[in-house]
Amino acid sequence: MYVVSVEPCMVSNKLLVLGLRDLFLSSACGFYSSDHDPTLFIHVSSRGRTLLLLYVDDMLITGDDPDHIAHVKASLSKEFQMSDLGALSYFLGIEVLQTQNGIYLSQAKYIQDLLDRSGLSDTRTVATPMDLHLSLRPTDGTPLEDPSRYRHLVGSLVYLTVTRPDIAHAVQILSQFVSAPTSVHYGHLLRVLRYLRGTKTQCLFYDPNSPLQLHAYSDATWASDPTDRRSITGYCILLGSSPVAWKSKKQAAVSRSSTEAELRALATTTAEIIWIRWLLADLGVYCDSPTLLRCDNTGAIQICHDPVKRELTKHIGVDVSFTRSHCHQKTIDLQYVPSELQLADFFTKAQTRAQHQFHLLKLNASNPPLPP
Repeated sequence: MYVVSVEPCMVSNKLLVLGLRDLFLSSACGFYSSDHDPTLFIHVSSRGRTLLLLYVDDMLITGDDPDHIAHVKASLSKEFQMSDLGALSYFLGIEVLQTQNGIYLSQAKYIQDLLDRSGLSDTRTVATPMDLHLSLRPTDGTPLEDPSRYRHLVGSLVYLTVTRPDIAHAVQILSQFVSAPTSVHYGHLLRVLRYLRGTKTQCLFYDPNSPLQLHAYSDATWASDPTDRRSITGYCILLGSSPVAWKSKKQAAVSRSSTEAELRALATTTAEIIWIRWLLADLGVYCDSPTLLRCDNTGAIQICHDPVKRELTKHIGVDVSFTRSHCHQKTIDLQYVPSELQLADFFTKAQTRAQHQFHLLKLNASNPPLPP
């Protein structure tokens, strides 16, 4: 996997991107654009598949056709001022360590820069990013005189969740108060930073020998927000042992039961699974069997498997019908999982220290190997 950077010179970013796209799609390079990600370009030949991911003037190139990769680099260098940065080690704030055992992704440098900007004056660390049974309200504490630092830090943490699923739930909670943060909200924000200080080097590990089998976990709280009584959706999708997508998000509507909240979460997770299956097909990984989707609510599973419309779910019929249709189409295989083994629980509520470590282990989160 290689990194290439194009010098924008006097050309605007928009014109530069359009020029790069035209070059990739021309007969000289022979790529076609993915229907499922507009920044992904694919080239397929008898010698293999080449993938190119574009972000403004930075791009990643990988594949199993080294000759075509060299040809693309040469074509780019003829049209643009280009820097070939070699094998992938750093991209958009994400550090990549490629070893014989697999790939480690982290944002240790990004975390250190964030801690330096935060103004933390102590050296304390904590074992988890959020207190148990935390219930924050907009009226807790006194309003901050200058909320800009809170907003800046929360915005930075949102990007950090790209490689740190362990803070996704805490950041989702704290981001709800960026319009009017208080001293209490800021105190809990500092707890997340102290947690990151103690786990700065934590990585996500991607094992090349992991089976290319997609499976997912879906969970939801019920009426957990003390202000508007809305629930939280949490999901995690893995390819073998490697996490590829996760989310913690407050639901848009109020659910009248825990089963209803779970049904909304299942629909959200199913939609993400469909998109990932399409994207994997673009990458040459075809999911011929149903994607296993685990849920810990037997009522929600029964409703999704039952073709009979129910009086109590008529107001959420679209979500139920959507999930049920993909059960019948064999896109997903909806199965029960005990709550203590529900990995998506990590994205809906704060965990004890033991639960936190268990979920990190399941997500293949660990420290990078020591240098020889």
